Amino acid sequence: MDSDKFSVAISPKVYIVGAGPGDPNLLTVKALKLIQQADVLVYANSLVPPQILAEMRPDAEKVATANMTLEKIVPLMIAKVRSGKSVVRLHSGDPSLYSAIHEQMVRLSEAQVSFEVIPGISAFQAAAATLQVELTVPAQVQSIILTRISGRTQVPEAEDLASLAAHRASLCLYLSARHVEAAQAQLLQHYPPQTPVAICFRVGWPDEQIKVVPLDQMKVATVTDNLVRTTMYIISPALRAELACSVGIRLRG
Repeated sequence: MDSDKFSVAISPKVYIVGAGPGDPNLLTVKALKLIQQADVLVYANSLVPPQILAEMRPDAEKVATANMTLEKIVPLMIAKVRSGKSVVRLHSGDPSLYSAIHEQMVRLSEAQVSFEVIPGISAFQAAAATLQVELTVPAQVQSIILTRISGRTQVPEAEDLASLAAHRASLCLYLSARHVEAAQAQLLQHYPPQTPVAICFRVGWPDEQIKVVPLDQMKVATVTDNLVRTTMYIISPALRAELACSVGIRLRG
């Protein structure tokens, strides 16, 4: 393979890059090349695997953002770009989903700082691949809904989980494990109790766990295994075969 065909030119601006769900091998070629060339890498500490950070240039600057707000992160990126440096802002999964890039892009635009967005694999895609299922099966389901339940971040009334459940589509539920009881109750208003649910914990990481249970066991299975953080749910009739042969928790590797 001619590696020159995959060369990526990098310049002083902000690159908002999707790092994927955790597996370094799921980085896009463009994402990897930008990480390898960047002057500055701005990343969330616990959401980016060390193998990805190891791809940086030895002289590149790392900025961990676990204890930083956007009010500090964005001015830092602006200052770095204005000093002639390229900045990779690394987000887990795909930047278009639950990553707060809208606020960052607005502020970068106001500061007249150039930026580019590079997509990444989302957790629902990686989980479906691990489960070896298609989420749009003819005659069963042809739509995928990506959503979350209301919590600290409010969901618009028109996107209430129960109303979305009425479609009985393949529903991928993010950022909702802390509210699993309420989520299960709303889903049961429209999905049959035996609808399969894939409980997906730390998708793409070495300690990944994916367990398929009936919808009416969603809360119990979550609480029993203490899957409070970095957990996503896939509720879908497309998982029927997977539920039938499920023998408990699937461990990565």
